[in-house]
Amino acid sequence: MNILMAIHIAAGLAALPAGTAAVAARKGGWLHAKAGSAFFGAMLVLGITAALLEPYRNPPGSPVGGIIVCYFVATSWVAARRRDGRTGRFEIIACAAALLLGTLMAYGAVTGAGSTPVGRGPVFFMAGLVLLAGLLDLNAILRAPLTAVQRLSRHLWRMCFAFFIATGSFFLGQQDVLPAAVRGSPILFVLAFAPFAVMAFWLAKLRFPKTIGRLALRARPAGRGAEAPATN
Repeated sequence: MNILMAIHIAAGLAALPAGTAAVAARKGGWLHAKAGSAFFGAMLVLGITAALLEPYRNPPGSPVGGIIVCYFVATSWVAARRRDGRTGRFEIIACAAALLLGTLMAYGAVTGAGSTPVGRGPVFFMAGLVLLAGLLDLNAILRAPLTAVQRLSRHLWRMCFAFFIATGSFFLGQQDVLPAAVRGSPILFVLAFAPFAVMAFWLAKLRFPKTIGRLALRARPAGRGAEAPATN
């Protein structure tokens, strides 16, 4: 178990810089692809080791969290790889797994078997999110081939949610390993929830490219060498 825990910690530490590099790099570029693949691998190892370690905690935990991590990061990575927008056997299996897992989580929350120390609310939320993701898998299967915007949106929100699992787990869940001066600081909450801000920006840019472009032109400082907005 000590070796497995060391692998789990190493994967988590690798996921943070890899995810940050993927977010910061030019989208579609070489660095973005390499950093995204590194993030995918690290998060996959993180999810698998978490699922294996949870039953050995005291008290024992559920492997569901680790499985959810694997599901989101895998479906996001595959969406990025399928440049033709088509879906296949993987999406069908992922859809069935998400719908089954979400249903079991909801049932556990209703019966009390899946409650957490802070109540059933987080379980209901995660069950709803997993069910939504499964329904979106089904939608992608039925609508395939997906447009570029649909495919990239699918990749983006799933990868950003997986990134939030990494940032939230570290900056909020592991504050005891951070310097005492920053524990409980609002900065940690900003860092933890930053993936959602990134997700919102890029989803808006995908869906409303002309509007975001005009806002960027308006925000550009005037001066020598500045380009004037094009007029129609």
